[in-house]
Amino acid sequence: MRALVTGAGGFVGRHLVARLRGDGWDVVPLTRAAVDLTDADAAALAVRAADPDVVFSLAAGRRKATAAERAATTAVNTSPWLVDALPPRCRVVVRLGSSTEYAAAPVPLAEDAALHPRGFFGATKAAGSLLLQAAAAERGVRSAVLRAFQVYGPGDHPTRLVPVVLDAARTGAAVPLPARVSRRDWVWVGDVVDACVRAALADDLPPGQVLNVGTGVQTSTEELVAAASRVTGRPIAVRPGGHPGRDWDTDCWVSDPSLAASLLGWRASVDLDEGLARTWAAIA
Repeated sequence: MRALVTGAGGFVGRHLVARLRGDGWDVVPLTRAAVDLTDADAAALAVRAADPDVVFSLAAGRRKATAAERAATTAVNTSPWLVDALPPRCRVVVRLGSSTEYAAAPVPLAEDAALHPRGFFGATKAAGSLLLQAAAAERGVRSAVLRAFQVYGPGDHPTRLVPVVLDAARTGAAVPLPARVSRRDWVWVGDVVDACVRAALADDLPPGQVLNVGTGVQTSTEELVAAASRVTGRPIAVRPGGHPGRDWDTDCWVSDPSLAASLLGWRASVDLDEGLARTWAAIA
């Protein structure tokens, strides 16, 4: 089976490409360097040339887009050209969405939770998910939206929290933390990739199905630092109030992953300590 992976050069994309090739798929990776996804004609041409059975839509724009970058981020995160460009043989599009599409809530977030993103990135991701569902339904193509929570693992961008914390364990630098409590549902990148593959192969999945990809366990930044210190065996200093925080930071941000378990047979298999240990082993 042939798969086209947009965002193949990104963090999750690289892991997905490796998994698919290991499973024997014929993979066509689409990277930012190869094709400008803000150019609808060029992007559509690349999709048609790939002639895939399955499209994994993982491309994403900048999380902290400047005013000048917002148009490009919107174009990439929505990709309105994608479904119209699909060849007749393509049977499914799996989109990697984001938990930032949801409104904050003091309870675990289920797939029917309100969409009320608090940041520009989440708003464009939510718009892209809705556009895909509508266009795929019109075209008769199966689609699935996987709303991933806080993905981590080897190869993540060095400015993200887990790489910063593990680098601090290595160098002795202090980790800047936001002044307010921030909790997240940390999910191992390999588990996210597994959910993507399962969704692509689940022929009985309802059209346009949204599924949460998370562990159902939330961890504060302070608890994450403590876990990293535990698995590395090294002290990690922190600098409270040294980070401004993000628009979507909240003291409760956790998934209800039960629907993915029911429809895909998927559950997160790697807990935080094990995932941090694997990431540490990859960089130490």
